[in-house]
Amino acid sequence: MTLSRATGAITRATGAIISHRGGSFLWPENTLVAFRNSLALPVEQAECDIHLTADGVPVVIHDALAERTTDGRGPIAAMTAAEVARLRIRGAAEVGVPTLAEVAAHFAGRRMFFRVEIKADAAGTPYPDVVARVLAVLDGAGARDRSIIIAFHAPTVAAAWAAGGLAGAAWLLEPGTLRDLGPAGAAAVAVAHGLPAAETRIDGADEAYVAAMRAAGLGCGAWGANHAATIDRALALGLDAFATDDPALAIARRAMFRAGMTW
Repeated sequence: MTLSRATGAITRATGAIISHRGGSFLWPENTLVAFRNSLALPVEQAECDIHLTADGVPVVIHDALAERTTDGRGPIAAMTAAEVARLRIRGAAEVGVPTLAEVAAHFAGRRMFFRVEIKADAAGTPYPDVVARVLAVLDGAGARDRSIIIAFHAPTVAAAWAAGGLAGAAWLLEPGTLRDLGPAGAAAVAVAHGLPAAETRIDGADEAYVAAMRAAGLGCGAWGANHAATIDRALALGLDAFATDDPALAIARRAMFRAGMTW
């Protein structure tokens, strides 16, 4: 994927690699260490996840609760930004939870696109004013035009995309949601929200999904392409982009695919 200077939107080129959570098979997920290392790789995008603290600061962490990835316990939404800053990443005691501002600063003016997944709280409820807060941080870093907003909550993504100035946006579809709606139905929901793209987990992506998104004029991608078989599947489907926890493996598999090598 490349950025169109005329429109500020991403133009399609199949097989763009997204370093998921900064490449969580290789480095501690959603940390500055991961994003700095991802920026050194020949991938097109790096992805992070954000939650809001009790004082409204977007911080980069996947789960609504602290315990899986840090030495803390309880909801991120119940902690202040200062309290989150004191958390240490499990298995990497010298590494903490960064703010979105700290991560976004690395992407301003860079070739790589910065993908931000806006999460909901522990009850699955969207955070109040989260879109405005995220966009304000991206603007402060000078990174809005290099950023892509994604979320499972379609109105959240739609609000971000409607605000303008982003490189892209995508609605995330769980495979179960995709099955319930059907590919054409899912595409219709994305179109109704004014969105440019939708994405699903790689095990839910197939030719019918790609065809429905293409027919609706939407970009399409997937996440969870973490091993050779699923990376190869993403490439064979001709997805615009796919997220992987092993960007180094994805780089190697894509090179083989593009060279026409058999596996």
